[in-house]
Amino acid sequence: MTSVNKTGVQVFEKMIELKEELGISVTTLENGATLIDAGINVPGGFAAGKYLTDLCLGSLGNVTLGSENYDGVELPSMYVHVDRPAVMLLGSQFAGWRISVEKYFAMGSGPARALALKPKELYAKIDYKDAYDKAVIVLEGDELPTSEVANYMAEKCNVDSKNMFIAIAPTSSIAGCMQISGRVVEMGLHRLTDLGFDPKKVLYGSGRAPVAPSHPKSTKAMGRTNDMLLYAGSTYFQVFCETDDEIVEFVKKAPSSTSSAYGRPFYEIFKEANFDFYKIDTGLFSPATITVNNVKTGSTISAGTINTETLKKSIGLTA
Repeated sequence: MTSVNKTGVQVFEKMIELKEELGISVTTLENGATLIDAGINVPGGFAAGKYLTDLCLGSLGNVTLGSENYDGVELPSMYVHVDRPAVMLLGSQFAGWRISVEKYFAMGSGPARALALKPKELYAKIDYKDAYDKAVIVLEGDELPTSEVANYMAEKCNVDSKNMFIAIAPTSSIAGCMQISGRVVEMGLHRLTDLGFDPKKVLYGSGRAPVAPSHPKSTKAMGRTNDMLLYAGSTYFQVFCETDDEIVEFVKKAPSSTSSAYGRPFYEIFKEANFDFYKIDTGLFSPATITVNNVKTGSTISAGTINTETLKKSIGLTA
């Protein structure tokens, strides 16, 4: 089977080769692990954000950056297209690993999850696990990881610490904002899976989402990056179902607008929940629109809508 870590290492090595052009830094930790900083102590940028998104996907998706007009507001936008969505999105890109070592915390996504099987039940659903002697992970966090953190991840991945390849960018950085918007298709597939649809029936996926304007405060930045997906993220999937009845109800329930928490900027919702994700309705974490084409019947089902009013509130539009 395809090794997302093997292909991910190739992207990581390319980033090292282009470190000056990408505005990133590369260091070797005391235990031999390699660390790329794409936005904490360095500027990073659009190119670094595209590479980070590629890294999360194990280099097996197609990621481009363009621009879209959202009711008079021009914003850079990420476009993502993937084959084998279950493996590429849920098995690699999904931010499903909470890295917590002493006082250090970050969210982990990318190929290394397929070695550590984080979370295990999701890999059982997609019937995939990786087997490779090198591990690649992308962290969303505000502090650089230490050797102890790298050792912890290497142990969980069953690889030598010198074969641990780590990239990190904070939510408030341009690269960090981009890689989150690049999760739009993954978010849609994850929501369908949570509702009970079999992700292995999804053949192809694509989508787009605007990139959030930066904010210096991490919680405000997190709010904006979520709003880009919840209120302006659009997804499209091709599935193989014997009948449309297998997918129609899932599509109707999937968009973020079906959540009771929908309608306000995410920062307000997050603050009201005392900044605890687990107190927020999980149905909110979905793209604004989901369109599904059943290749067996030829039918197309669509639900949801783009909400530019809330999008504008989120970014603090003043003119």
